[in-house]
Amino acid sequence: MTIQTLFSEGGPLARHIDGFLARAPQLEMAEAVANTIKDHDRLLVEAGTGTGKTYAYLVPALASGKRVVISTGSKNLQEQLFYRDLPTITGALDYHQPVALLKGRSNYLCVERMNRLMSESHLQKPEVMSDLVRVKSWSSTTNTGDVGDIPGLQENAEILPQITSTNDNCLGRDCPYYDDCHLVIARRRAMDAQVVVINHHLFFADMAVKDTGFGELVPEAQVYVFDEAHQLGEIATNYFGKSVSSRTIQDLAQDIQLAYRAEAHDMGQLGKAADRLSIASQDLRLAFGVDGGRGNSRDLLRQPQWGQALARLNDAIEFCYEVLKLALGRGEQLDHCFERLCELRTRLGEVLAINQTGYSYWYECTRLHFSLNLTPLSVAERFGAEVMRPEVAWIFTSATLTVDMGFDHFKAELGLAGSRELMLDSPFDYSEQARLCVPRQLPEPNAFGRGEMLALRLIPLINKTPGGCFFLCTSHQVMRQVAEVLRREIGRTVLLQGEDNKQRLLSTFVENGRAVLVATSSFWEGIDVRGAALSCVIIDKLPFASPDDPLLKARVDDCKLKGGDPFADIQLPKAVIALKQGVGRLIRDRRDHGVLVICDPRMVNKPYGATFIKSLPAIPRTRDLDCLGEFFSGLAEAARPDSAQTDLFQ
Repeated sequence: MTIQTLFSEGGPLARHIDGFLARAPQLEMAEAVANTIKDHDRLLVEAGTGTGKTYAYLVPALASGKRVVISTGSKNLQEQLFYRDLPTITGALDYHQPVALLKGRSNYLCVERMNRLMSESHLQKPEVMSDLVRVKSWSSTTNTGDVGDIPGLQENAEILPQITSTNDNCLGRDCPYYDDCHLVIARRRAMDAQVVVINHHLFFADMAVKDTGFGELVPEAQVYVFDEAHQLGEIATNYFGKSVSSRTIQDLAQDIQLAYRAEAHDMGQLGKAADRLSIASQDLRLAFGVDGGRGNSRDLLRQPQWGQALARLNDAIEFCYEVLKLALGRGEQLDHCFERLCELRTRLGEVLAINQTGYSYWYECTRLHFSLNLTPLSVAERFGAEVMRPEVAWIFTSATLTVDMGFDHFKAELGLAGSRELMLDSPFDYSEQARLCVPRQLPEPNAFGRGEMLALRLIPLINKTPGGCFFLCTSHQVMRQVAEVLRREIGRTVLLQGEDNKQRLLSTFVENGRAVLVATSSFWEGIDVRGAALSCVIIDKLPFASPDDPLLKARVDDCKLKGGDPFADIQLPKAVIALKQGVGRLIRDRRDHGVLVICDPRMVNKPYGATFIKSLPAIPRTRDLDCLGEFFSGLAEAARPDSAQTDLFQ
């Protein structure tokens, strides 16, 4: 059956899905995907919001009869694909091959670690103990072991790292619960399935495991589809690098304590070694200073205080090594802790061997934790080799892959030269549905107190907005300034990122209908709010990465050495794609209407502003905020009961 027939008015999709009507861009994409699969080629597709790209790649992928791996950028889209879109398409196509959902190991309950935590419950904090009771009760009823399903458990609950496993602390086949392990069962299902839905993190974790020669996490396939493909470059660099974090060290110290009590309680030195390791890790965090942030590891090594704290950590690691070596053979947990400590020693040396070329050596520090990282400046060669495997098709799609009407940046980042290309405009009528404003007389991007000034300037527009508003910021400082002013000055509910988990904030926002959500990067993409609940998106400034970011600095220096233009080749393309994602929050449906405000004068007074404008949908533009109020007034007039038009905000 041809793609035309599958998507036709009398075809299986139309018969199975109420109201289904193929859109021209959707059909064009589906045919391109089918041809790419047939030819074992590579295809890059930028499909504007509303194209229907999910069906456009699912239908030809399943119809091909080949083994398919679909990778997404977020857990939300992964679950939407598996629980909503795939059942619809498999039903329509009468597809009976097995399909599976596979997440990374941190999403699955580790029964061994949960039981070990239960045995030490008298040592736990009250809040951890309360969550442990909840987890234990849920564990007897779950079929998947997905910790995201635990009722009432916060996304960042302290207990989560203690009831899930990592590559370091998993006992593997030595685990007494191996045959009933939720992760093992999920991987078995994936290996037996014809269609597997994963996420980008898991795909690159699988590549990293294969590079070491230790098996695989994801089954080999004949078709790979990457949705939200614009995220691939950043995610890939993390998996081809190395990292040592205080969380890893603290987890190891805790597990040594547990193993000491369970398997060698006569060796008091084990407890002392674990304590010393934990304290040395905490001391190293203090040596970073109060502010934390990100920076170049080379700068740290020049600081005497930091060097002394690092020396104490190395001493603690060596002490642990000698004590654990004496305990070898006393028990499986102790033997496993020794293996993890050996890996920690090696990795710490790697992330501090700062003289290799082609890598960035950087640190990140939060209020409680730190990480030391080694990251490759480019993954193009490694990934480019992966996609050249014979007899395999690769599909890359997103609403935001191009910059200045071209795929050059994306292809260079991932080594995809020579791929087929397809650009599809959104079917939405932006000339009727939206307005874009870059207001006059804005404070400069780095002006002191800019968040407060922007909030005061935009209050009249927010008050005229009939529905809800996203105020998207490029820094937490500006976010807090904006929220403080709005809470003081307007009579609407003001929600602030970080005050609750993401899903509950969104639910509250949608239910309220007129709320203002003030947020940073995590709300710039992957958010789908339709209807009047989101009628206005305000962006505080163009989302250029911080020039102090150590990884960006290293890439800039590398680009200069190669004779390139760092701004044009690296900084501008990434900012354009990030802005396109933020803009994409506004119009999500044919009936949506709203206004977009970008509060950055560089959009109109810098030559590169034209690149941003050219990369956005064709939204009518203005410099006058009052015009946005008139736009809303016109919609309200059209929606009056005596108007011949239907309610545009229903």
